[in-house]
Amino acid sequence: MNYYNEIKEKLIKSEIYDRAKDYSKDRHKVSVYFETGKLLSEVGKEYGKNIIKQYSENLMIEVGKKYNERNLRYMRQFYEIFSSIKWNPLGSKLSWSHFRELLTVKNIDAIMYYIDICEKKNLTRRQLQE
Repeated sequence: MNYYNEIKEKLIKSEIYDRAKDYSKDRHKVSVYFETGKLLSEVGKEYGKNIIKQYSENLMIEVGKKYNERNLRYMRQFYEIFSSIKWNPLGSKLSWSHFRELLTVKNIDAIMYYIDICEKKNLTRRQLQE
């Protein structure tokens, strides 16, 4: 029995499983944040922009600190950008971290260019940032 090959095979399978699981988690997060952004956009039209602050105060207590006002605004911005163009972020291979980085770019053509580059070259968020 070749222990090295058996160990290597188990570790490779584990790495593949972890990456598939991480990819699935990221796609789910992107989907949830897109839908959350949609709801925030709709509620903002009905109750005003200050509603995000009120929601964030409650969500930070009840769900977790990462749902602060700034992050909720990013979710709303994410929805508003990608709902206005004929491109579905949920079909992308990018993570929320990638999209979050791209929200700082003001030009939609530039955003689409960076998305294309990230997907073609399989860039990490850090590489995109650079």
